[in-house]
Amino acid sequence: MSIDLSMILLILGCTMVTVIPRILPFVVVRNVQLPEPVLKWLSYVPICILTALVTESFIHQTNGFPKFEWPVFTAIIPTFLTAVWTKSLTATVIFGVIVMALLRLFI
Repeated sequence: MSIDLSMILLILGCTMVTVIPRILPFVVVRNVQLPEPVLKWLSYVPICILTALVTESFIHQTNGFPKFEWPVFTAIIPTFLTAVWTKSLTATVIFGVIVMALLRLFI
């Protein structure tokens, strides 16, 4: 397979479009003291993103009605309890993956 200049430029462009919005805010904010209300607001962003991802994975719309993925919902409960108990993202993710793998193995 040959790679021509347009493909290399496309890959570099996609890299820049991906890296700039993810890295630039951290570089800019690193040396700036943000006001307390902004820091409080930013503290809600991770839980909002996680909630959106989890909700999307177990609620689907079918013919205008919500359809629940019960194996996913079943895995969410012990994973949530693990998160509350350990307060560790690593432990929560590993436990959630194991629970979901076991559910898919047996269901």
